[in-house]
Amino acid sequence: MFLSISTSTGDGDGDGVPASDLGFLLHKHPARVHTATVTAGTVTVVYPIATPQECTVALVLEVDPVALVRGVGRRPESFALGQYVNDRPYAASSLLAVAMGAVFRTAMAGRCTARPELVDRRWPLAVHVPAVPARGGAALVERLFRPLGWDVDARPVPLDATRPDWGDSRYVDLRLRGDLRLADALTHLYVLLPVLDDAKHYWVGADEVDKLLRAGAAWLPGHPEQDLITRRYLAHRRELVLSAIGRLAEVDDAVPEALDNAVPPDVDEAPDGPGETPGETPKVPLVLRRHAAVLAEVRAAGAGRVVDWGCGEGALVRGLLALPEVTEVTGVDVSARALEIAARRLRLDRMSERARERVRLVQSSLTYTDARLAGRDVAVLMEVVEHLDPERLPALEQAVFGAARPATVIVTTPNAEHNVRYETLAAGTLRHPDHRFEWTRAEFAAWADRVADRYGYGVRTEPVGDDDPEVGPPTQLAVLTRRDR
Repeated sequence: MFLSISTSTGDGDGDGVPASDLGFLLHKHPARVHTATVTAGTVTVVYPIATPQECTVALVLEVDPVALVRGVGRRPESFALGQYVNDRPYAASSLLAVAMGAVFRTAMAGRCTARPELVDRRWPLAVHVPAVPARGGAALVERLFRPLGWDVDARPVPLDATRPDWGDSRYVDLRLRGDLRLADALTHLYVLLPVLDDAKHYWVGADEVDKLLRAGAAWLPGHPEQDLITRRYLAHRRELVLSAIGRLAEVDDAVPEALDNAVPPDVDEAPDGPGETPGETPKVPLVLRRHAAVLAEVRAAGAGRVVDWGCGEGALVRGLLALPEVTEVTGVDVSARALEIAARRLRLDRMSERARERVRLVQSSLTYTDARLAGRDVAVLMEVVEHLDPERLPALEQAVFGAARPATVIVTTPNAEHNVRYETLAAGTLRHPDHRFEWTRAEFAAWADRVADRYGYGVRTEPVGDDDPEVGPPTQLAVLTRRDR
């Protein structure tokens, strides 16, 4: 199992840093051979080239396939010798990631006592991993590495070079190039090589969540394939995936309740316009008008069981519990911290047993199918969709409309056209720093129509707040009703 990382001064950027100084960051002297023992076998780190102009470090993992299975008991394999005849000694996988963690741990953490000024330097790096199992092919390799700043060359390895008619194997010869910090490059490989293999060759426990967040904290929250990376890295173990997604959400959005605000607080308190004229009766804040509009639609739907997706700290949950016709409210959020705050604000510990039976708080993700949330009368997504990257919307649609299939779905989102009415909002900016996009009325209607057609819903859109004749309302609402109900 082989990995190499190279750099060169090339034409140089004028900083006079020799390529061989890469050894300081790796904490491995270029003039020596470094070895370490891991569960899978022996790790060797050498420098085939180490000059001021060019430096290459190579990591070789010699896997002992017998030692890997000794004492682990019988495992189901595709054939009797499957534990001994496999690709583990050759294909880059979680075993290589473990080896990297063992010999490059300090470099991955971005620490260098001897030359701290090198830590944040962006190096022209070239990475080569000759055999990477890629479940998803070269296209998935591109989707994983390119958003991180890499130029990607992932060439499928033929099953047999002498028999091209047999086609390609599931392995790729991977080459990456990019100007990156070395610590970032190492963490990319540490996380994404096991993700491409979609397998872990050891027991995956709760500590793997910590490993993922430590390695991916700087880049995973904003990665368009965050969900896929998280699921595969954690071996599709549901409870671990939800824990990781929740903690990533808290990194990405430090204030859970902010998900319920359509504009910055100083603007939102002034409800739905640029300000109030002295002497006028103060308007109802937009956030309260939005809550009222959603609650009115819930009542109109005759809902008994309601799920509030992206419930944050429970403001809407409290309003839903005040409706006598609502018999059960499930508040869902990916952030465990938000749910803890919601439980305190709702005073769940002080509720009577009967009242407590009406409410549940569940940690789950909008982009993750969850059977616990299926079959509700109404699902509410209030100021939620705009916090997802556009690439993740199809996963949300499948989870809500395809899997959960509530009878009615109520969606609210900001109207981007109305942003010009906020004097304190700079032109071209979004209403909240965590918003990934904001739709115009036409874009929102097109999205709602497409989802309705695909999943068998009818759709109606409504304004929320003062409906400006030129730019429309500050908030737009859609009610999607299942046609087969």
